[in-house]
Amino acid sequence: MSKAFASQADLSEKKISFTEVGRDLWAFTAEGDPNSGVIIGDDSVMIIEAQATPRLAHKVIEKVREVTDKPITHLVLTHYHAVRVLGASAFEAPQIIMSEKARAMVAERGKEDWDSEFQRFPRLFEGHESIPGLTWPTTTFNDRMSVYLGNRRVDIMQLGRAHTAGDAVIYVPDENVMFTGDIVEYQSACYCGDGHFHDWPGTLEAIRNFDLEAIAPGRGAALAGRDMVNAALDSTKDFVRSTYRPAARVALRGGSLKEAWDAVRAECDPKFADYAIYEHCLPFNVARAYDEALDIDTPRIWTDKRDLEMWEQLHG
Repeated sequence: MSKAFASQADLSEKKISFTEVGRDLWAFTAEGDPNSGVIIGDDSVMIIEAQATPRLAHKVIEKVREVTDKPITHLVLTHYHAVRVLGASAFEAPQIIMSEKARAMVAERGKEDWDSEFQRFPRLFEGHESIPGLTWPTTTFNDRMSVYLGNRRVDIMQLGRAHTAGDAVIYVPDENVMFTGDIVEYQSACYCGDGHFHDWPGTLEAIRNFDLEAIAPGRGAALAGRDMVNAALDSTKDFVRSTYRPAARVALRGGSLKEAWDAVRAECDPKFADYAIYEHCLPFNVARAYDEALDIDTPRIWTDKRDLEMWEQLHG
């Protein structure tokens, strides 16, 4: 294989930041690694995203304990991907919340995704032997639900398909702040391998309609202020469209996946080559864009075997 697969060569430790994005609202970020969020209520704490392993989850817990000793009662998972959910056991939260669609995706493809992501991201699976198994929610919802942490209301909503078909966002109305999961990224490539390119821009506009004070994105730094929020929404939309359109043109004229790869690189490299995990994401993104252009609405399941075959096809 001519190029190190996915993120196998990324072994450097990332600097952790813990940023307050609203009153008692915190973003745990780490230079393009998966983010987590923290919502502190009157008498309890909600965590958003569990990290890939219990060991990595404890890094989030350490930061939480620097700002509050209230118990962690709720864990919200914005979608099913292994690097977001497999650390859940560390939080010992009585309530684990996912959309009903995200739970269905755990059942449909959770084990395959775990094997696939473990191969792609060895550094993120530090302490993987402590993962007890697939993470299942205790509570699911369709469209939206609200959780009350004392008087603080938290709205958990599906605004549309984007990064996956089961994406949820978490909105805190008293501070007008949203935790978006991987629907929004900042200075980081979007992973579109399980995405829905046609729907994604509209979902971003649904987020924009909240006129938010701040966003904690899926990857990248916390976004404080409307200018940063809108810049991140714009750059995410540009990334999605710049990936899909060249690939679709090739697919619809009967061109090959390799030709689509070359066309997307020509469009995206000048704008996004310095983004975190760009080289990792690009082959998966092109493959999914090519499929969606051919009306394959449900993303094909990635497996560790399919990953390597596709990578070799484009890089070999």
